[in-house]
Amino acid sequence: MKVWAVANQKGGVGKTTTAITLAGLLSSRGYNTLMIDMDPHGSLTSYSGFDPDTVDDGVYTLFKGSNIMLASVIKKTKFDRLYLMPASTALATLDRQLGAQDGKGLVLSQTLQRISSRFDYVLIDCPPMLGVLMVNALAACDHLIIPVQTEFLALKGLERMMYTLNMIMRSRKIPVPYTILPTMYDKRTRASQQSLRHLEEHYAANLSSTPIPIDTQFREASRAGVPLPMVDRYARGVVAYTTLLNYLADFDSVREQPFEKAVSM
Repeated sequence: MKVWAVANQKGGVGKTTTAITLAGLLSSRGYNTLMIDMDPHGSLTSYSGFDPDTVDDGVYTLFKGSNIMLASVIKKTKFDRLYLMPASTALATLDRQLGAQDGKGLVLSQTLQRISSRFDYVLIDCPPMLGVLMVNALAACDHLIIPVQTEFLALKGLERMMYTLNMIMRSRKIPVPYTILPTMYDKRTRASQQSLRHLEEHYAANLSSTPIPIDTQFREASRAGVPLPMVDRYARGVVAYTTLLNYLADFDSVREQPFEKAVSM
């Protein structure tokens, strides 16, 4: 089972779109895919046809005890091989409730270990703030995807996210592979061009080679509650995310090879 987290400490950069689109592509390829909504706003949950204000069980339930029936926490969506662990608005109170309790940074990791044979991929949609939820996601993931809108304020948000990532890596003592994903790219505007150039100059080693273009079909798919790959797999945005997915799959396959073989490639 591969676990990919989608995170940035700035909202509105395309985290949920990235999670739902990659999940849609993976399930369309025949992989059992679990989406986990760690954001109290519940955008991924709403997208998937559930109400964060009324949903029974979900991510919040994981932090309330150790004898959780995971069958009630994982919801089947209306799409084949696509499942959801939903968010509820109660997640917004979690940091205050837990205080400084030890061991709460590994709740998600321990949960995923229990279901590792059931799913091929897990996509985690993170909240746009540092707290117990983001710490859990970063501790559990095999690869971090950082969507960055190609505009100046989003670049400042990336600096905060990199600071958080470095802090988490020092804590868990294992590097977190990450990919920076330029989103909402409009090649007609100077702001997008300059922002992409900045990313290429400062983050080239971890930058996705293909930015995600502005595509109004993402908005239409969201309104319909359907992952865009299941509406139009040739849409501009879907083609760009397919390139990202192929890169991530290749990255994982290289990491799984014996060290001698991997370094000789």
